[in-house]
Amino acid sequence: MRVYLGSDHAGFELKNRLVAWLSEAGHEPVDCGPPVYQEDDDYPLYVMRAADGAVKDPGSLGIVIGGSGNGEQIASNKIPGVRAALAWTVETAQLARQHNDANVLSLGARMYSIDDALAFAKVFVETPFSGAERHARRLAEVAEYEKTGQLPPLPPAP
Repeated sequence: MRVYLGSDHAGFELKNRLVAWLSEAGHEPVDCGPPVYQEDDDYPLYVMRAADGAVKDPGSLGIVIGGSGNGEQIASNKIPGVRAALAWTVETAQLARQHNDANVLSLGARMYSIDDALAFAKVFVETPFSGAERHARRLAEVAEYEKTGQLPPLPPAP
């Protein structure tokens, strides 16, 4: 699996650990930067490239990393077609794939240990979308809004 990664200074060490782990696990990491630690860098420069790569390369995923993961998730979700999810447990990483067909995982390097972050990434990369009708229907509603800008219609009142 090809996995695009991007971070800021806060996520730089974790990004490098994830690149190494992905390679060792037989995946193909694509490091979108930063190439060196820069204390005052801006995360959108790198995480948006990782998210864009995941969308433009069908069958791939993205992982974006910052201090909390919040800004990285927000920036990634501005790329059309991205479904970025913030994980804080193995279960939230798994459900992001199973129920939401998330294609980008956002991690907060300051929020948990490197071992936990690696576990979240592992389950994210290894978990397929369930394809359950209710989840596919919900994703189609979001995709339609993204395409048209029209909110989904409300159901009739009971």
